[in-house]
Amino acid sequence: MSVIPAKASNNDPASAQVPPTESELVLRCQQGDQQSFRQLYRTYEQRVRSTLYQLCGAETLDDLMQEVFLRAWKGLPKLRQPAQFSTWLYRICWNVASDQRRQFAQQRAVNSKLKAGTEAIPSQEAKHAQAPDLMQLHYQDIVQRGLQKLSFEHRAVIVLHDLEDLPQKEVAQILGIARGTVKSRLFHARMSLRQYIQQQGEML
Repeated sequence: MSVIPAKASNNDPASAQVPPTESELVLRCQQGDQQSFRQLYRTYEQRVRSTLYQLCGAETLDDLMQEVFLRAWKGLPKLRQPAQFSTWLYRICWNVASDQRRQFAQQRAVNSKLKAGTEAIPSQEAKHAQAPDLMQLHYQDIVQRGLQKLSFEHRAVIVLHDLEDLPQKEVAQILGIARGTVKSRLFHARMSLRQYIQQQGEML
């Protein structure tokens, strides 16, 4: 009698392949498997894009996305805990956003010097110019504007915790701060955002 198992039928549910876990995909990536990295990219693409958009806006979003996943691919061989991939990826996202913020601040300083002496738009005139836009804003647009009014640090905690739904402990790990600091920043960020939304509501 043959001990070689019979070939499973294609219609046999038991023959269906079980999708690899995230940790397994990470391990395959560490061995150079680009197809596994594409799967991870598809899983996290929208979440990373949303986070970067909330932190940095839309102007350089595609470039920032490319930078995040390029750093991830290059850094994967050094990742010691595959189960922590999502936290690690968000950390890269935060670093890329921070680098972009610094570059933007430097460029803005240069532009300010170049434009020194030019005539600014009168504040009253600017207010009237913005009024029609405010009348057409949806709630989501107002929230986005409110986020941009927050400091970068406060914006980060509210984006990661409230919008990306990450637990405070993970937010603390991503940002490299204490959990108590996350709570404090969340409180102040929510309060500032709430006040901004209320003010915009009164203007509509």
